[in-house]
Amino acid sequence: MNKSELITLLANRTDNSKASTQAVANEMFDLIGELLEKGESVQIAGFGTFSTIDRSARTGRNPKTGAAVQIPASTAPKFKAGKQLKDRVNN
Repeated sequence: MNKSELITLLANRTDNSKASTQAVANEMFDLIGELLEKGESVQIAGFGTFSTIDRSARTGRNPKTGAAVQIPASTAPKFKAGKQLKDRVNN
């Protein structure tokens, strides 16, 4: 399922227009991204937690040539599913 299909389902379930549902969804995704960019975490009870993790610089290998490649330090987004979501998926 892609974002457009998700917005259509959400609009149908809430009896809202697709346009207003899409605007709210876009703002929510943007806000989560902004908060993660600032280093904050976002906890949604019953669903999970969005956070970031710092990855240190390291040396990797180019799989094609085998040459050593320096991989710079970076910050990556992380999601940890909450208990209710895990239970729902594992029924």
